[in-house]
Amino acid sequence: MMIDYQIMRPLLQQIIQQAAEQELLPRFHSIERRFKADGSIVTEADIAMQQRLTRELQQQWPAIVLLGEEMSEAEQLVQMTRSDHGLWVLDPLDGTSNFAAGIPCFSVSLALLINGEVQLGIIYDPVRKECFSAIAGEGAWLNGERLAPRPAALPLANCIAQVDFKRLPAKMAAQIATQPPYSSQRSFGSGALDWCWLAAGRVHLYLHGKQKLWDYSAGQLILQEAGGESCTFDGQPVFIGELASRSVVAALQPQHFEAWRRYLFN
Repeated sequence: MMIDYQIMRPLLQQIIQQAAEQELLPRFHSIERRFKADGSIVTEADIAMQQRLTRELQQQWPAIVLLGEEMSEAEQLVQMTRSDHGLWVLDPLDGTSNFAAGIPCFSVSLALLINGEVQLGIIYDPVRKECFSAIAGEGAWLNGERLAPRPAALPLANCIAQVDFKRLPAKMAAQIATQPPYSSQRSFGSGALDWCWLAAGRVHLYLHGKQKLWDYSAGQLILQEAGGESCTFDGQPVFIGELASRSVVAALQPQHFEAWRRYLFN
């Protein structure tokens, strides 16, 4: 199946933006939550957004199947076996805990996998109306403006890091908490936006111990196309096209990436 990603990208952005404005924002501040079996939160907004995008993507591209976060693992595995013509990987509301608590930091993440590789990624922040996107081998954009690498003037000691302490090994978390190599640390609560803010140069380093396929598929492509680098704790690519959780070490600048890895693993 031949796909023109430059034509697909703006249409996808429009679909996601309209759905977020109609399904997510009206429910913000007035939503009930429940807990899934793994302890994570799901809301009416997660379900409504996934149903809306499933329906609209099917109408536009009926041959491409969709894997959504709010499916059961059994359903997700079935979708992966049916992906001969492509697979959408969707997180309909990344940052559900923030959303349910009234914290305005959440996003929608959508990636398109063709033959097991991410070819297109879109992450939309409906509060700030920021749409990050990337096409494999063609670049990354924020609201149509290309994201490009910038020279790094900062040493590691003056960097800002995004660190999700909750999912790190205890020894690593203790090391970072007591002997941080950077100047300050943030944790915003939306893994998809973490990738984007790193790609945009708003922070310099990233560390996460456990992300799912829908958390990182679009984001790692956006960072890669913006010139950034990432790997797992054992030095493997973050994206392998499987449901198993993946760890993340990342930075926008190559020198920061190498210094960050040396600190963590040497």
